[in-house]
Amino acid sequence: MRRRALLAAGLPLALPTLSSPSPAPWNAPRTASQALARLTEGNRRFVEGRTRHPHQQPRRQHLLASGQQPFVITLGCADSRVAPEILFDQGLGDMFDNRVAGNIADDLVTGSIEYALEHFQPPLIVVLGHERCGAVAAAAGALTTTAMPDHVSILVQHLRPAVEAALGRPGDLVANAVRANIALQIRCLHRSPVIGSRARNGQLYVAGAVYDLDTGEVRFV
Repeated sequence: MRRRALLAAGLPLALPTLSSPSPAPWNAPRTASQALARLTEGNRRFVEGRTRHPHQQPRRQHLLASGQQPFVITLGCADSRVAPEILFDQGLGDMFDNRVAGNIADDLVTGSIEYALEHFQPPLIVVLGHERCGAVAAAAGALTTTAMPDHVSILVQHLRPAVEAALGRPGDLVANAVRANIALQIRCLHRSPVIGSRARNGQLYVAGAVYDLDTGEVRFV
């Protein structure tokens, strides 16, 4: 209504910067529980084959040109089968995605997440791992071999603590290490003063989740 009034009066509109929240009526979740509910329902649609593909129309694209207000930040694996907007049936402007093999919260990724929190204030972060993660499997294999490209070894260094934490547990080592890695990366994020303070103040919740490659289900852990 304010935008229409300004236009009717012939007054100029002050456009927000690309890093600012958009003034548009997003109807986005305002709390972590609401955000989790929206993601859960979207994933249920994906699993059941009744996706709606929301917020993917040209009108949404044009609306986002002046700003964004994602309701969730994701830290997920770069695996081509684990695209958050598809798994959760969301669209443009809904999710601030950070993707790297092994869903590792290194300094660069944590900085990206801190940026999103400062500018958009979403109530939820989801650390999204997945079954049979190749990066985690490489880290597990590195316990018995050192033959790997130089930069892959950097990934392995970050993932090794999760693999070591999973050693000796009953069941599959990689599956256990995937879950241990989610917990590890959540702890890393909480060490950030920006993230940790918001979590302690109840402004933010950091959740872990595992994507099942066979069923399409995302299970929050």
